[in-house]
Amino acid sequence: MVVITPGVDYLTKGLVFFVGYGIFASTSVSYLAARAGYDIPRWMVLAACAGSVPLMSTIYVVGQKISRWRRSYALGARIVPEVQGAYPGNLDVLHIQIKNLEVGYPGDGLDDLLKKYGPVVNMRVLWSDLILTTSPEHIKTILATDFQNYVKGPRFHNNMEAVLGTGVFNSDGKFHRSITRPMFTREKISHFELFDRRSQLAINKLRERLREGYAVDFQDLMSRFTLDSATEFLFGNCVESLSAGLPYPHNATYFPIVQLTAKGDAANQFARAFLQAQEVISIRERSGWVWPLFETTADKSYQPMQVVNAYIEPIVKEALRKKQKASPQEKGVTDSDDATLLDHLVNVTDDPVVLKDEILNIMIAGRDTTASTLTFIFYFLASYPDVLARLRDEIISKIGPNRRPDYDDIRDMKYLRAVINETLRLYPIVPFNIRESVKDTTWVSEDPSKPPYFIPAGTKTAYSVFMMHRRKDLWGPDAEEFDPDRFLDARLQKYVSKNPFIFLPFNAGPRICLGQQFAYNEMSFMIIRLLQAFSSVELDLASAPPEAQPPMEWAQATGRKATEKVFPKMHLTMYANGGLWVKMNENDGAN
Repeated sequence: MVVITPGVDYLTKGLVFFVGYGIFASTSVSYLAARAGYDIPRWMVLAACAGSVPLMSTIYVVGQKISRWRRSYALGARIVPEVQGAYPGNLDVLHIQIKNLEVGYPGDGLDDLLKKYGPVVNMRVLWSDLILTTSPEHIKTILATDFQNYVKGPRFHNNMEAVLGTGVFNSDGKFHRSITRPMFTREKISHFELFDRRSQLAINKLRERLREGYAVDFQDLMSRFTLDSATEFLFGNCVESLSAGLPYPHNATYFPIVQLTAKGDAANQFARAFLQAQEVISIRERSGWVWPLFETTADKSYQPMQVVNAYIEPIVKEALRKKQKASPQEKGVTDSDDATLLDHLVNVTDDPVVLKDEILNIMIAGRDTTASTLTFIFYFLASYPDVLARLRDEIISKIGPNRRPDYDDIRDMKYLRAVINETLRLYPIVPFNIRESVKDTTWVSEDPSKPPYFIPAGTKTAYSVFMMHRRKDLWGPDAEEFDPDRFLDARLQKYVSKNPFIFLPFNAGPRICLGQQFAYNEMSFMIIRLLQAFSSVELDLASAPPEAQPPMEWAQATGRKATEKVFPKMHLTMYANGGLWVKMNENDGAN
């Protein structure tokens, strides 16, 4: 099968447009010249038409700015300050942002622009508006008070479609959320038997490797745990990634030969492809409308998605086959304890594409977000032994060294929730997000003495929860410090209770994360089980591969960036580049 790459498709459409424009323009000019009695050589007409393209583009851009100014004036608003780069189309700004995605700290470059231009800035990359804000009032407008005016939009959908399809995270309609919501009732998210089985497998793998004397990549382990839990929860067919051998540290002196089962090998391939596909669409979104030009020779999402689809599609087909064979009494029954999301979805639609897209979207949320948050939680526990000791005391005093926690246990553990929330504040798992305005509107100015900001229709509006969560004017002078007590002491009332929209790890409004409580339960359960089994956690930086080390120049920075021991990076979600390599001491009283 011939695969037309995004770049070839893009260039073909551009060529068709320019050829069409050339024919129309040259024919029109020749006709008008002939009517006026002039005989202009054809080559001169064609040259003039070709030269008119940049002129027409300039006229269009200038006209767009004049129109925007008139519309903003009518609304009593002001134009958002535009970044003035050194190169046309702010190509240098785009280059810096893509480079920072590879070697920078989250928010690098953007914080400098906000300091220079104000709390709201128009990146204006390649003559296309991209307005960035870290203001809780603006984010509240986007997510809640003017929710209908902000959509994912066709550009976002086009950038993400190869991986997310028409699933819940790449659509604006209520249909996709309504068909998945029944799986996140209290009854569904409170069945801890699944978590317990999978957590015990993960802990056993952890014990085995530690007893060999090697550090463990905790992020890899948690990714396997959440992937297995998510695939079993979603469609009752676990990928069994925990059956594959855990990776050894790069400095290991002896690597035993790990005999992978066929399923374990397939699980590793699936996990790698899953990550690669997300990295591709993340770069597409950040590159703006020119991203197809970077994929002229190959569609970078094609190969990884072949692997992902090869795993999911047979499961979807089997679910549809079972539905067709089910008796009339069995059809539509999805309220049993062992009913999965896929069981529910096949009773809503027979479309295999919709089914696959929904499952994949929920799996990204169910696997990546929880695994990464657990990784950063244990990064902090290894870095702050006093927090670890206090958390273990709460766990042992309320649950004991062996008992399985239940829903009420987790609900009553205030310090555990504070540790999770403080981690989500400093490392919100979706650090940047984006919408597109439907019609002309305004955003309130943070300075009451100044007019509001004008937001034109059809403008991409980006917001950073990561950067907002670290604003000292919103969280106090210790905003970059890890301190779970801020969610328990007077600071909770002083900052968060006064303005809940300064803390948005799960979004807000009509698009608030459906799996928020599921994630809290899964993370809480795993933390409890791990700290019942292990009494201490420490980073093993020597075992971490070179790519896990933060760049040396970070040490010259300010704030948390200067003291990081891991390399936080992001695609759709945040993660620790190269993993989190730790050693743990077993608790003698644990089973």
